Amino acid sequence: MRESGILLPIASLPSAYGIGCFSRHAYQFVDFLEASGQKYWQILPLGPTGYGDSPYQSFSTFAGNPYFIDLEGLIEDGLLTAEECKGFDFGKNKRYINYEKIYLSRFKALKLAYRKSNIENKPSFQKFVEENSFWLDDYALFMSIKAGFQNVSFMEWDDEIRLRRKEAVNYYRELYAEDIKFYQFIQYIFWVQWTKLKKYANGKDIKIIGDIPIYVALDSADSWSDSKLFQFDQDSNPVAVAGCPPDAFSSTGQLWGNPLYDWDYHNRTGFEWWTKRIKHCFTLYDVVRVDHFRGFDEYYSIPYGDKTAEFGTWKKGPGIEIFKKLESKLGKLNIIAEDLGYLTESVLELVKETGYPGMKVLQFAFDSREESDYLPHNYDKNCVVYTGTHDNDTIRGWLKAVNKEDKKFALDYINCENENAKDIHWYFIRLALGSVADLAIIPMQDYLGLSSKARINTPSTIGDNWRFRILEKEMCQSLAEKIKKLTKLYGRL
Repeated sequence: MRESGILLPIASLPSAYGIGCFSRHAYQFVDFLEASGQKYWQILPLGPTGYGDSPYQSFSTFAGNPYFIDLEGLIEDGLLTAEECKGFDFGKNKRYINYEKIYLSRFKALKLAYRKSNIENKPSFQKFVEENSFWLDDYALFMSIKAGFQNVSFMEWDDEIRLRRKEAVNYYRELYAEDIKFYQFIQYIFWVQWTKLKKYANGKDIKIIGDIPIYVALDSADSWSDSKLFQFDQDSNPVAVAGCPPDAFSSTGQLWGNPLYDWDYHNRTGFEWWTKRIKHCFTLYDVVRVDHFRGFDEYYSIPYGDKTAEFGTWKKGPGIEIFKKLESKLGKLNIIAEDLGYLTESVLELVKETGYPGMKVLQFAFDSREESDYLPHNYDKNCVVYTGTHDNDTIRGWLKAVNKEDKKFALDYINCENENAKDIHWYFIRLALGSVADLAIIPMQDYLGLSSKARINTPSTIGDNWRFRILEKEMCQSLAEKIKKLTKLYGRL
């Protein structure tokens, strides 16, 4: 079935309190998707973010981002007042998120709500805590201790608790009992609000495409709570970390720093942790995009402590076995494989063997030096086409920056001579929607025809990413009607 959807992170929604969240604006966006004839809303990872504000470096692969909790909902529940919320500075810029102000204010507001909640006596809260204890207990303890250590990485904690010695764990559980309950409260409210929003979307026949990084962050509850999952030494220090080798874009490669999995251990346990992780994902999302799918075939291993990624080596990943085991336990999985970048024959074979659709990005198609798999005339149906992803510039920004030869190739391909045409972005949108790909996903910024100022993320940079937001007026009826007309024209309605 030919379908389409829109990519827009939760954080990029409008809202009254500085960052996109599960507010009425999220429901308005679902209504906009419905009016546009779309069947999918793709978002970024929902996890709590830390330094750099990246959703791909989360304090937990299971937890939800406290910033996404709708304060207006807490006002309606009687846990906050409008006056209390007005007393905080969440930032006044409607177009860009000020993370410093969000960080300094959001948790204070949530603590006010917690103190009024009497949450421990609520049966639904008790049930949530019990059902999610397999990750929530350690996450709430991790965040409480982290706050007590002035938010430094757990790698800098005292050895007794860093290494999770029993006496220390018991001591901190008692010391931070109230803080632990606060973090459990946050996750419960997140779950209630997100479940309500997802149900609303599903009720309008719109599915949520979620996103999970293949790796967890080094400074995370996952790394701290179960070192056996990772390539750690006896002192819980990484032996090696993740990244990418040097290439045409970076002479020293990319040093991500995530801990690498001990795949032998995961295999011996029947991929038990991965089963819990993926099962949890499918309670949050209808479809899961798995980032850096190549890492399941081969992963790049960089010695811990190296300052660059130059001296890493490729190691064999779990291959098809992990997906066989997952599907034997969970049934057929609705997964999108992020298979972008340089792919070896073995990676291509793995994607083919799983049957999962891969990704095609139009901005990668127009290399004037060679034929590209990203050109629409080379697609097969089982793929998802994008004009760009969260890591790409907007179509307008990309076209302005691309080299002269590739630009000419792109303009010839779309049969447009004027790169400055006001509707240039619609040519590329039509190209994606008109392709044979079963699913087409267009970033909201491209539908709005915005410049590079609307870019979500520039990989390997810190400081100006994950900040862009749409404005409420941009979810307008006229745009919805235009999108729906094209969606129908190309057989995706």
